Amino acid sequence: MQKKKCLIFTIISFLFIAISCSLNASITVYDLKCENLTNPNAIDNTSPHLSWKIKYTKGAMQQQYYEIQVASDSMSLLGNKADLWNSGKQKSAASVMVPYKGKGLASRSLCYWRVRVWNSKNEVSGWSEINRFGVGIIDKEDAQGSYIGLSPAAGNIQSPILRKSFNVTGINTSFLHVNALGYCEVYINGRKVSDDVLSPAVSQLNKRSLIVTYDVTPYLKEGKNDLVLWLAKGWYRKNTFDAVYDGPLVKAQLDIKESNGWNTLVATDSSWKGRHGGYIETGIWQALRFAGEKLDGRVLPKDLNPTTLDQMSWYPVAEIGVPEHKATPVMTEPDKIQETLMPQNITQLGDSTWLVDMGKVLNGWFKIRLPQLNEGQEVLMEYTDFMKEDKFDDQGQSDIYVGVGNGTDVFCNKFHSHAFRYIRISNLAAKPNKEDIKAYLIHTDYHQASTFECSDPELNAIHNMIQYTMKCLAYSGYMVDCPHLERAGYGGDGNSSTESLQTMYNVAPLFTNWMQAWDDSMREGGSLPHVAPNPGAGGGGPYWCGFIIMAPWQTYLNYNDPRLIEKHYPAMKEWLGYVEKYTVDGLLKRWPDTPYRDWFLGDWLAPIGVDSGNELSINLVNNCFVSDCFSKMEKIAGILGKPDEAKEFASRRDKLNQLLQKTYYNKDEKMYSTGSQLDMSYPMLVGVTPPTLYDEVKERLLSLTAERHNNHIAVGLVGVPILTKWAIENKAADFMYTMLKKHDYPGYLHMIDNGATTTWEYWSGERSRVHNCYNGIGMWFYQAVGGIRTDEEKPGYQHVIIEPQIPEGVSWAKTTKESPYGTISVDWKLTDGKLTINAVLPVGSTGSVILPRNATSCKLNGKAVKAKNNSVAINNGSYSLEILLGN
Repeated sequence: MQKKKCLIFTIISFLFIAISCSLNASITVYDLKCENLTNPNAIDNTSPHLSWKIKYTKGAMQQQYYEIQVASDSMSLLGNKADLWNSGKQKSAASVMVPYKGKGLASRSLCYWRVRVWNSKNEVSGWSEINRFGVGIIDKEDAQGSYIGLSPAAGNIQSPILRKSFNVTGINTSFLHVNALGYCEVYINGRKVSDDVLSPAVSQLNKRSLIVTYDVTPYLKEGKNDLVLWLAKGWYRKNTFDAVYDGPLVKAQLDIKESNGWNTLVATDSSWKGRHGGYIETGIWQALRFAGEKLDGRVLPKDLNPTTLDQMSWYPVAEIGVPEHKATPVMTEPDKIQETLMPQNITQLGDSTWLVDMGKVLNGWFKIRLPQLNEGQEVLMEYTDFMKEDKFDDQGQSDIYVGVGNGTDVFCNKFHSHAFRYIRISNLAAKPNKEDIKAYLIHTDYHQASTFECSDPELNAIHNMIQYTMKCLAYSGYMVDCPHLERAGYGGDGNSSTESLQTMYNVAPLFTNWMQAWDDSMREGGSLPHVAPNPGAGGGGPYWCGFIIMAPWQTYLNYNDPRLIEKHYPAMKEWLGYVEKYTVDGLLKRWPDTPYRDWFLGDWLAPIGVDSGNELSINLVNNCFVSDCFSKMEKIAGILGKPDEAKEFASRRDKLNQLLQKTYYNKDEKMYSTGSQLDMSYPMLVGVTPPTLYDEVKERLLSLTAERHNNHIAVGLVGVPILTKWAIENKAADFMYTMLKKHDYPGYLHMIDNGATTTWEYWSGERSRVHNCYNGIGMWFYQAVGGIRTDEEKPGYQHVIIEPQIPEGVSWAKTTKESPYGTISVDWKLTDGKLTINAVLPVGSTGSVILPRNATSCKLNGKAVKAKNNSVAINNGSYSLEILLGN
C-alpha cells in the first residue's frame, strides 16, 4: 500500500511540475529550505523559517508577491488543500527566512510545503517542488525509552553493537529518533541507514545532547525486522563531560505514522541485547592524547545481516540513569565522506615498515586492504601531517589492526578521525598495493559557496590552500583549531576565520549548532570559556570569549539569518557584564584563570620579533575588541528593536574609544602601544583614531611595516583578520599584495614553498600543519580583489557592493559567491586603460558598482551612464560595464 501511494505521489508530482513549467517557464522557484536545512526530518522548534531562490530568464525582476502552502499530507497539497497554512497572495519581496504563520505545530509534526511567486508584470511561477520538514521530539512526554549501554558482563563496552528485533505490520512513514551520548551508526536489516559518519554533531554534553532523526521507511519490511545501533564514546567521557558510564549510551525510539498520529513501535530498554563491536579506543580524548582505535578483525562481524548476527553471542544491556539535561534535535547537517584520496607514493622505511604519502593533508579516515596476515598479527598505523627532514613527525595519532588471518583483513576507521598526509605502517612484511589504500576526507555536509581565480597563480595558490584548509577544520557541527592535536572549538580561531569560512561555504546550520554550544558553556555571572563545547581548559583571551557576539552578527550579515542574534542576545549582554566586572578605570584588565579557561592573550602566534606579549599591546588589543563588541551590540540592539540599549552601547563605545586614544597613543612617535601592525590597525578599524589623525597613523603603519618587517605580514591569529579588514576598508590592495607575494618567512608562499597543502599553526611550521591560525586572509580575495562585499543595511547580499581593488600586477579576476538569493558573479579585466566588469546578480539582490577614482567615463551594457556619488546602480540580471581610466 505504501509503495502504491509513493508511486501515485511520484506520478502526480511529475505531472504537476510539467503543468507548472508550462504555465510560466520564465520564473522558477528552487532550493527550498527550512531553518537553512534541506528537507530536515526534525527541527528544534515550532516556529520555522522558510527560504527559496528564484530564477528568471527574461532579464531583471523582483518578487512582488509570494504564496506558501503547508499541509500535513503531500497528497493533499497536490490537491491544493493546505490544512496547516495557506498564506494567500502576500505582497512581499521576502524570500529568505520567511516565518511560518500557520496553525500551531507540535512535537513530531510532519509538514509538507511549496511556494510560488509573482513579479511586477503579474507573471507567476509554477508551484515549486514539494519539500518537507518535521518537528522533532521537543516535548518530554513524546520521548520514549531509556538510556542503555552494554553490560559489563559482555567484557569490553567501548564500542558496543546493540540489537533489537521487532515486527512490522503495514509499512508507513517511519522515523527513528536517536539520542546518543557518544557516536552512533544505525543499521536496519543489515543496511546502514544514511551515509552520515561520526554522528551526532558536538554539544556541551553535560548540559545538552542531540537527537538525530532518520527516515527509515525505505529500510523496513513487512514482518520481522532487525535494528542495530553501533556506538562509541566519542566526547562522552568522565574526563570531559562527567559521563556517568564507562561506555557510550543511547536512547532511541522508532515511530510509525498512523492515521491518528505517531505510534512508538520500538524503544530502548532492558530487552535489547548487545556485544563488543571490535573497536577499542586507545586515547583519552584530551589535547595531544587522542591516539586512535584498535580494531580486532576476529571480533568484528563480517556483516550486519540478521542471519550473521544470529550466529554470534549476545549479552544483556544495562539501563543507566542519566542526569537531567536537555535533549534537542540536531540543527546542522551530519558529517559525511566528501572526497576519496588514493596514495601518491609508498616507500619502504625498513623491514616490515612502509610510508604512505596521500599527496595532501586531510582530516578523515584511513582504509587499507592488508596483505596476508597471520591470525592475531598486529599492524600499527601512525599518522602525521608532516615529514621533518624525511623523518616522521610523531603527533600521537595511531591505529592498530589485529588480523583474522584468512586473507580478508581490512582496516578502516569508524569512530575516530585523523589529520594526516603520511601513514607509517609497521609490522607488515609485504608491500601494500596502492589500489588497496584509500583516505576519506570528512566534514559536515555543507556546500561550497564561492570560487576565485585571478591572473596571479601565486594568489590562486594561497586562496586554494585556505579554502581547502577550511574543509579540514569545519566538521562535526563546529570549527576546530586543529583536527588532531587539540580538536577544540576555540572562539579566537573562530573569530579569526568566520568571515572567510562563511564566504567560502554555506555553513549557517553549523554555526547554529556551534553557537548553542557556546551559550550552553556559559558559567554563572556571564563567564565564558575560550573553547566550546568545553570539555576542559583552553588558552585565549577576550577575543576568544567574544565569539558569542561576533559569530551571530557575522551569520546575520552573510546569510540574512537573524535567529542567532535574537536567541543569544541575552548571553551576549551577560558576557559584557562579566567584562564590566574586570574593567578598572574604564579599561578591561586581566581576569583570573579558571578550571575551564587559561591566559589573557592579545594576539597569538605572531611572527618572531613581534612583541605581542607586551602588556601594552595586550591591553590595547583587548580593549579595542571590547569597543568592537559595543559597536556590534549597538547594531544588534537596533535590529532587535531595542533603541535605548543601542544608545547605551554606542555611548560605552565612544567613552572607551576616547580613553584608548588618550592612554595608548604616542603623539611624538605617531604610534599606538608597540607599533605592531595589529596595534596600529585595530584602533583605526574600531574608531579610536580621530579623523584628524587618521592619515598620519595610516602612513605610520605603512612605514613601520617597511622598516621593521621588510613589508612582510607581521601579525598572528587575532591580527590577520583585523589587518585584512583594515586593508579592505582602506583600499590598501598593494599593501596586502606585497605582503602576500613574499616567499620567505613569514608568509603564505613560504608555507607553500615548504610543502604546505593546508595552513600552519606557526608561521615557522612548528607543531600542527593543518590549523586555524592564519585563515582570516581568505576574505580579502573576495572582498578586495574579487570586489564582492555585503551591505550591513541589507544583509545576506540583498544589496551587493561591487568594487574590485586591483593590486599592481593583477590584470583580471573571476569571482562567484552563492548567496541566500542565488549566485553572484563578478568577472573583471584590466587592459590598456580600460576596466571591464561583467556582473551577474540573482533575483532578490541589487548592486552598486563603485567606480575607481580615476574613472573618466562608464558604459553600462553599451550605453553611457553617469555615476552618482561615484556609483552605478544595477538590478538583478547580467550587466557589462566598460570603464575608461585616466592616469
